[in-house]
Amino acid sequence: MTTSSIENEIPRHILPTGAAIPSIGLGTFGSDTVSADEIASAVVQSSQIGYRHFDCASVYGNEPEIGRALNRVIASGIARDQLWITSKVWNDCHAPSDLEKSCLKSIANFGVEYLDAYLIHWPFSNHHDPGCDVGARRHDAQPYIHDRFMAAWRAMESLVDRGLVRHIGTSNMTIPKLRLLLHDARIRPALNQMELHPHFQQPALFDFLRSQGIVPVGFSPLGSPDRPERDRTPEDTSPLIDPVITEIAERHRLQPAAVCLKWAVQSGGVVIPFSVRASNQRANLDAIRQLDLSAEEMQAIRGADRNCRLIKGQVFLWKSDQSWRDLWDEDGVIPQ
Repeated sequence: MTTSSIENEIPRHILPTGAAIPSIGLGTFGSDTVSADEIASAVVQSSQIGYRHFDCASVYGNEPEIGRALNRVIASGIARDQLWITSKVWNDCHAPSDLEKSCLKSIANFGVEYLDAYLIHWPFSNHHDPGCDVGARRHDAQPYIHDRFMAAWRAMESLVDRGLVRHIGTSNMTIPKLRLLLHDARIRPALNQMELHPHFQQPALFDFLRSQGIVPVGFSPLGSPDRPERDRTPEDTSPLIDPVITEIAERHRLQPAAVCLKWAVQSGGVVIPFSVRASNQRANLDAIRQLDLSAEEMQAIRGADRNCRLIKGQVFLWKSDQSWRDLWDEDGVIPQ
């Protein structure tokens, strides 16, 4: 089977603009363990297998290398309009002028004329030094301030107006914050990235996004087994060893990862797993293309939810005595 025929078999979400986002992309965050050059090689390698969706971010520190890889991909005969390239603005660039500069830098790094999607990485301007302890707090950290977020969103909208970005979106948001944004936005978010795997299904947020025509894009769809040690806590669980997942995988003669990915896509989401191994990339792609979970299997997986958030975001808190839960508005109120 040719690469083009494999590409045509990948499910896509059609956005209001008419653009189609592939339901599986290659994540490019290497969890601090994989070099930028290795990730760039993974981009080229995955394109040869059939990937056309690449999820990036300025804070990952590898966009220049990925840009060179994308230029190789395009030079190989894959047209730019066949690719979906996402990037994200980091927390220290929410000021409108900084946001625009960050976007332009990403576009230049990639060597393209536009981005298919540009997201606000976190709804907080709080940021931290690389590799800091989870207990670190910046003296200037602040809670979510809607007026400041909307100033950043207006800058995002202007990027669309200028043709630099085709779609804008959010990441690590909550329903209360999204309701405020949807009330005030001129251009609605097309995408929202969220942690999404069988042990953390976030059904209320997932269903809210879909009801608003926002595509849920799931990061850590395998339970982030290679996440940095600083992000691990004793209560964390793994969907890859969940008996429900492993039993379904055995029934289909596949790995548990395939079941996790197909569950998210069959539910109506997009997944962006990361791997530099061609065998894993191919297996992930094949799971989306070929695996069909039964209604009973989908129901069993829904019952495996443990509400286990793995990416907690502690370093973005603004008080020393806070719980990470304050970042996620769990009682429906945005803490100040």
